[in-house]
Amino acid sequence: MAESSEAKVIPIRGRRGAGPDSDPSASSNYEELPGIGESLREAASLLAQGLAARTLGDDWQSKVSKGLAFARRRLTGDYEVDDLGFDPDLTENVLLAILRPLYHSWFRVEVRGIENIPAVGGALLVANHSGTLPLDGLMTHVAVHDTHPAHRHVRMLGADLVFRMPVVSELARKGGTTLACNEDAERLLDAGELVAVFPEGYKGLGKPFSERYKLQRFGRGGFVAAALRTGVPIVPCSIVGAEEAFPLLGNIEPLARLLGVPYVPITPTFPWLGPLGLVPLPSKWIIAFGDPISTDAYDRDAAEDPMLVFDLTDQVRETIQHTLYALLLDRPEAF
Repeated sequence: MAESSEAKVIPIRGRRGAGPDSDPSASSNYEELPGIGESLREAASLLAQGLAARTLGDDWQSKVSKGLAFARRRLTGDYEVDDLGFDPDLTENVLLAILRPLYHSWFRVEVRGIENIPAVGGALLVANHSGTLPLDGLMTHVAVHDTHPAHRHVRMLGADLVFRMPVVSELARKGGTTLACNEDAERLLDAGELVAVFPEGYKGLGKPFSERYKLQRFGRGGFVAAALRTGVPIVPCSIVGAEEAFPLLGNIEPLARLLGVPYVPITPTFPWLGPLGLVPLPSKWIIAFGDPISTDAYDRDAAEDPMLVFDLTDQVRETIQHTLYALLLDRPEAF
């Protein structure tokens, strides 16, 4: 019978050398196995870093660090909220972060004339209002904060309906929005804040798609009076793209009266697609800030001159309207 051969037995971990028949050569080879565990740990670490980089970007470590620091501040109460409820820490780290994918990837917002916004001190942004839902105000806040060298926040003036809505009211306050009244506007402007107003109000926000980019009446010029009393510049702001995001085709008036809201919109997707109909269309946006209109040459009493207020209001409105037409010609297509 041929010489019998025995299979080489590799010792099980933890039993190496545990017996008189253990193989010395196998024991010595096993000394290299612990290095495999270290290699696996390194591979797992690299894989985790790769997944984090793909999810959060190449600066994922900085983002994770900022996120942990933000959580610590919220837990310890180490953050500030002003008298009107504005929470800059929450706004910068949560609210604007949520809006940025919409701003960059969906609407592909292009900003022009950001140098016309002062680096310090009060200023009043006056913009056209459109698009069924007030996304134009949110995108303007992101545009100014992210593209201005001073990363300034915009304090929006909102209608009273905003502050009657649960959840929305709280988020609006924390995001810097306050009631659209002269008292609050002047208080913020005197404090050196950047304030934004949309004089068309719901008339502009809820106008039909057939009247897109045609400015509605600017009210009685209360925003001009506020600028005159505080001596801050007025910066016209023209926004193209919001009209196509939610094209308003009709209004369900009986339901709007029942709910106590200005309108219940009918758009190409709402209410036909249910909640999905609230997703805006990916229109191309341009936000342009015009040359500032100075008011510091007037004294506070000039705000009581109705003709001056009317002339400045008309000047701002005409500037925004002409800029809208120019931007529409410059924009290659809506989507």
